[in-house]
Amino acid sequence: MQDINQFTTENILTGQVLLIDKPLTWSSFQAVNKLKYMLKNRLGLPKKFKIGHAGTLDPLASGLLIVCTGKFTKKITEIQAQTKEYTGTIHVGATTPSYDLETAIHATFPTDHISEELIHETVKQFVGEIDQKPPVFSAIKKDGKRLYEHARAGEEVEIAARKTTIHEFEITRIALPEIDFRVQCSKGTYIRSLAYDFGLALKSGGHLTALRRTKIGDYSVENALTPEQFDALIPKNEK
Repeated sequence: MQDINQFTTENILTGQVLLIDKPLTWSSFQAVNKLKYMLKNRLGLPKKFKIGHAGTLDPLASGLLIVCTGKFTKKITEIQAQTKEYTGTIHVGATTPSYDLETAIHATFPTDHISEELIHETVKQFVGEIDQKPPVFSAIKKDGKRLYEHARAGEEVEIAARKTTIHEFEITRIALPEIDFRVQCSKGTYIRSLAYDFGLALKSGGHLTALRRTKIGDYSVENALTPEQFDALIPKNEK
């Protein structure tokens, strides 16, 4: 757990790496703004003190969000480049346009042929360097607009595949149509796309129904604070 002594005006302005357990449904932007508001009002910090996160988490994902302040904002690029670990659940037999629960199921597929043996064999296809297309519901820009803006406008766009690396892909529970997993991957990996592609490789369909980021490099969610815990540790009315 993080030390209460790091939450002082001097330390925050000089620079800190804060580990936050982002709640489900919060955007990363909302989480950073919440922390900024807490720190500014409790510690009397300047309105424009430096603060930012080292890697976005979707609103439908929970877990480790690393927030840097002061001079430590220069560490953001370095932290973002580190290996990430996630746990989650893939629902097979159905797909959604967003590859997760943001949008409704739009196609269903057979699952009777899916066995535990097939699942474990299929996992092997996704370990190592793979080609992956980002979800159309993502913040990547195409022709000056975010992909999700094109998607919500009903516009079809061609998305180029990208190289990414899956270091580990472990199946932790099989209770069809649900498959739980743990993944360690490189920067830029979309777990939603992994869920979708995994469903296709099973000759079915798949979408992500739960996701939690557990590690970034040596940083672990086990040492992170919820926003409520963080709020409770900030000294009151320090000047």
